[in-house]
Amino acid sequence: MAKGTKYKARPMDEDGFIHYTDEEHQIWSELMARQEKLIEGRACPEYFEGLEKINLPHDRIPQLEEVSSVLRKETGWEVAWVPALINFDKFFALLADKKFPCATFIRTREEMDYLQEPDVFHEIYGHTAMLTNPYFAEFTAAYGKLGYEASKEDRVYLARLYWFTVEFGLINTGQGDRIYGGGILSSIGETPHSLEDPEVVRAPFDPIEMLRTPYRIDIMQPKYFVIEDFKQLFDLANGDVMGMVKEAKRLGLREPLYPPKEEQKAS
Repeated sequence: MAKGTKYKARPMDEDGFIHYTDEEHQIWSELMARQEKLIEGRACPEYFEGLEKINLPHDRIPQLEEVSSVLRKETGWEVAWVPALINFDKFFALLADKKFPCATFIRTREEMDYLQEPDVFHEIYGHTAMLTNPYFAEFTAAYGKLGYEASKEDRVYLARLYWFTVEFGLINTGQGDRIYGGGILSSIGETPHSLEDPEVVRAPFDPIEMLRTPYRIDIMQPKYFVIEDFKQLFDLANGDVMGMVKEAKRLGLREPLYPPKEEQKAS
């Protein structure tokens, strides 16, 4: 989060309105159209229920208040405007206060398929629908409180927990595994990869294993964790997460399932 970025969030005017260009609205529309096709039969029912509630426009980028008004009614959450990058203190503080950070820029056409930085499409389309689910919303707020109070070292472990749940989580349903993680649901490549690539590891829900599992943000994930229901996340939020962090530190990290960056660049 401390690294530089070429993107800059669109500011709000005095009325809280964000002005986007026609091209930015068109990019949103195209991203929506193609992702909606991809998530059919792949996203979890709770995501579709949330998507129906927030009722995102197809022809334009929604204003943050449009989404916040629905979230407040459902779970007490809202979407908070932030610049393109924020520090971890701010990130955790917002989550603890039930405010989901959203940088109001949208990717360029050159980065339609993959973007390392979270843009407005990733945050709104990928994440906000799940925040209408009470169990998931409570887990995310509790996570923010834990992260805000944690040491710098412990935050590194907690980041893995967020990565394998909120960003890249899968859930087992009666129809098979489905997606609930926003990092997958907003990605044209990761959506089919997460469920259909035969080489991918889909491990059962295990918080300590999540805390011990390294990841990289610039590749398709080689491993995902599968929850059985969202109450598991709620129960985890109300459990001894920092005790689990301590145990994960004692056990040490797992060997990565991906090559180091240097090796991948050289190949």
